[in-house]
Amino acid sequence: MRLNEVTYNDAQPIEGYGPGFFRIGGEVHEGAVLVSGAGVAPWGGYADVDSLAALAGQVDVLFVGAGADVAHIPTGVRDPLEAAGIGVEAMSSPAAARTYNVLLSEGRRIALAMLPV
Repeated sequence: MRLNEVTYNDAQPIEGYGPGFFRIGGEVHEGAVLVSGAGVAPWGGYADVDSLAALAGQVDVLFVGAGADVAHIPTGVRDPLEAAGIGVEAMSSPAAARTYNVLLSEGRRIALAMLPV
C-alpha cells in the first residue's frame, strides 16, 4: 500500500470540532462558520442565504453541516443556491467536515457551511 501525505496548498482544512466550536487552519472559531477559498467567516445559519449565494461562480458544491444530526436544508435556502449553479449537499457537521477535507485535498472547488455540534 502506498500512502501519500495530504496537502491542502493555501486552503484551510477542518482540524477539529467540539461543542459550539470548530478548529480551522490552526484557529478556533465559535459558532456557525462558512469556509471557502476566501477564508473562514462567521455564518448566520439558514437565514444567511446571501453569503452562500455570493459563492456562485467560485464553487461547484457547497457542503452544509446541519449540526450533530443530518437534517434537510430548507427549500428557501436550497432553491436559490441551486438556481445560482451551486450544488448543495447536506449532512451532519462531522461528516461534512471530513468530506470537505477529502475533496479539498483533491483541489476541488468547494465550500462548507457548518452549524456547531
